[in-house]
Amino acid sequence: MSKEKTQVIFIMTDSQRWDMVGCYRNTGLSTPCLDALAADGVRYEKAYTTQPVCGPARVGLFTGLYPSSAESWANGMAFGENVKTIGQRLRDSGIHCAYIGKWHLDGTDYFGNGFCPDGWDPEYWYDMRRYLEEMSEDDRIMSRRRDTMKLTSVDEEFTYGYKVLQRAKAFMKAHDNEDYFLVISFDEPHGPFLCPAPYCDMYADYSFPRDPNVFDTLEGKPDYQKVWASQKYKNGKPEDPSKVSMKARYFFGCNSFVDHLIGEAVAAAPASSVIMYTSDHGDMHHAHGLFAKGPACYDEVSRIPFIIRDPRGVRGGVYKKGAASHIDVVPTILDYFGIPKPKVLEGASMRQTLYDLEAPLPRKYAFIEFSRFEQDHDCFGGFQPMRAVTDGRYMLSVNLMSADEFYDTLNDPYEMNNLINTEDEELMAIRDGLHDAILDRMCADRDPFRGYYWECRPWRKNVPAPSWTYRNYTRQREEEEYEPRQLDYENGLEMYRAQRPKEINTAGKYSTLREMIDFMRDYDKDSSRN
Repeated sequence: MSKEKTQVIFIMTDSQRWDMVGCYRNTGLSTPCLDALAADGVRYEKAYTTQPVCGPARVGLFTGLYPSSAESWANGMAFGENVKTIGQRLRDSGIHCAYIGKWHLDGTDYFGNGFCPDGWDPEYWYDMRRYLEEMSEDDRIMSRRRDTMKLTSVDEEFTYGYKVLQRAKAFMKAHDNEDYFLVISFDEPHGPFLCPAPYCDMYADYSFPRDPNVFDTLEGKPDYQKVWASQKYKNGKPEDPSKVSMKARYFFGCNSFVDHLIGEAVAAAPASSVIMYTSDHGDMHHAHGLFAKGPACYDEVSRIPFIIRDPRGVRGGVYKKGAASHIDVVPTILDYFGIPKPKVLEGASMRQTLYDLEAPLPRKYAFIEFSRFEQDHDCFGGFQPMRAVTDGRYMLSVNLMSADEFYDTLNDPYEMNNLINTEDEELMAIRDGLHDAILDRMCADRDPFRGYYWECRPWRKNVPAPSWTYRNYTRQREEEEYEPRQLDYENGLEMYRAQRPKEINTAGKYSTLREMIDFMRDYDKDSSRN
């Protein structure tokens, strides 16, 4: 009896808000193909990126590490040489992997360097640089200008999305009889918003709903958000929110165009394949007076659409039990191929939720972080360290160099009322519990920015005094599928526990060299110690 094939297809878009997909919210935008995918699988009601910026968000998706852990915490920063992608892990277990589309992880420019990274099939590799290198200089310019759509029409065959789709179809056809993992990474609906007819004309007279947070004055909000919003000021004065245009004809046209491309990809996929779909992050589009993306935990930018179709799982289900996270994507994919989760990964498999909508997610919280938007230029606010957490209802954002934020998204779905300084004892307990979760996560996952300053916030009572040693632990890396077990600094032997006290007070514990050696040999193995 032949073994059933395991074929997992991961489809992603760029800058697609959760509420730009019809099955999440009826805003008048048309996404029939994604709606059909949700009707055939599980839609996660609350799902979050690891960082609302293109490159770092993709780090979370394809390495299973938070951007800070992978050393890629801004666009233009490649992840560390000892960080492995899901492609490398699967390839090394005998699984054929192909990545077709936008990569944005090699530390170069927006388009990539044109070279296929280790782990992926070079025959199908097609980043944006390869797309541009096929063109004349005139076509390159036309493909990048936002005013192109106002000057001429664009054929579907000219677009990057179309070319990505054709390669994906070719891969699926050529490798139908084998196990594989395929990534189809569309740049759409991200700018410059090139889309063919009929999509370019669908939203000529359409305006996105003007939600209450478009009128947010940012009173009681972090100062950096006011600086961010001020970039839209005209003549030094804020725009009247009632006059802010909610039109974005070609952005929304591209949203429906990429839905069409996704529909074509799903139609070409084997019926038995697992299909995962998401976007890297959202877009503020005037909510809270802000634009694009950046250091914010607001739903418009940090919450993303996330749908998984497993033919053996729930069909047409909506998962509402908690906050899903991109950090769990890599462990889930490994689970499908029967590969144990490496210790170094910072998420866990959420596969069980596809078969039981009452099953818990592998973790209680989804964490979101931000350090910097871009390494190469300064027009996105510079260094704005943020660590945020949500349980699906409450969201806490610690903004290291500004005021912090705390929202109850059930009673305040537009995140207008910052409750960070609440005196309500029940809310204070929830807020402080979320704060503890951030601190514990930063320590457990070796966040290189961790320290007492995240703990000593003006609204948090009864916190320890600032300490130069902070929690006084060492947290060594456990990537033992690819690296030798790391050695303990104190004794030169293989570490027994990755997390343990950094300094050992041995005064009076031994009087001879033999006693010292025996003590140090056994110290770390004593699990009763802190």
